[in-house]
Amino acid sequence: MITRSPLLSAIPGLRHAFFSREGGVSDGIYAGLNGGLGSNDEPACVAENRRRMAEAMGVTSGHFLSLHQIHSPDVVVATGPWPTPERPRADALVSRTQGVAIGVTAADCGPILFVDPNARVIGAAHAGWRGALTGVVESTVEAMEKLGAERGGIVAAIGPLIRQSSYEVGDEFVERFMEVSAENGRFFIPAAREGHSMFDLAGFIRMRLENAGVLMIDDIGIDTYSDERFFSYRRSVHRKEPDYGRHVHAIALESE
Repeated sequence: MITRSPLLSAIPGLRHAFFSREGGVSDGIYAGLNGGLGSNDEPACVAENRRRMAEAMGVTSGHFLSLHQIHSPDVVVATGPWPTPERPRADALVSRTQGVAIGVTAADCGPILFVDPNARVIGAAHAGWRGALTGVVESTVEAMEKLGAERGGIVAAIGPLIRQSSYEVGDEFVERFMEVSAENGRFFIPAAREGHSMFDLAGFIRMRLENAGVLMIDDIGIDTYSDERFFSYRRSVHRKEPDYGRHVHAIALESE
């Protein structure tokens, strides 16, 4: 199953997909469409899953690009294929190359897909709490601008991620955000457990997008933790599973 953004779907010459775990060949704890190159799943299964995702995006497997993600604000420009073992260490990609699908992996963190339809520049960012707090959203927008995009013309879609009702954090987590800005307090509500709060990652990402000048924003609204159609790192921890699957969420410019 593929979830799509209504805003992005209305743009001609563009393909995008927020993939669920449905439609893959992996089994066990990875059952379904696990695209995680860093997981301990059978490499042949991951390769076939990624081939299927590439096909859905209208590109070859070699043109279905993702990163070695490190929870950073770092961005790379994708102009063509790179060997999987040599994929860059970063958390966002931007491109203006047709026929290349750029994607980020996630299993609770926030995937964001970007496009400036007029400049035909695309971006994909992996925004976990650390990346979102340290500027991956802003870095992606700046990198798109360097390729000719205008931030006021960028459309962004926030994909499936862990939602506030599922995202309990401790006081030390809240303090990290409050040290950056007292205004970040609005993204936390008290949890049932004393000394804990519930964090609104999607709301925080939206705020960072808006502050960066991106005002056309879609939010898919799916909670990866509670929705079993999606992989969830936190759910796997709570179930004491040894590992977890990863989604790849991707965007591509079609050839004109």
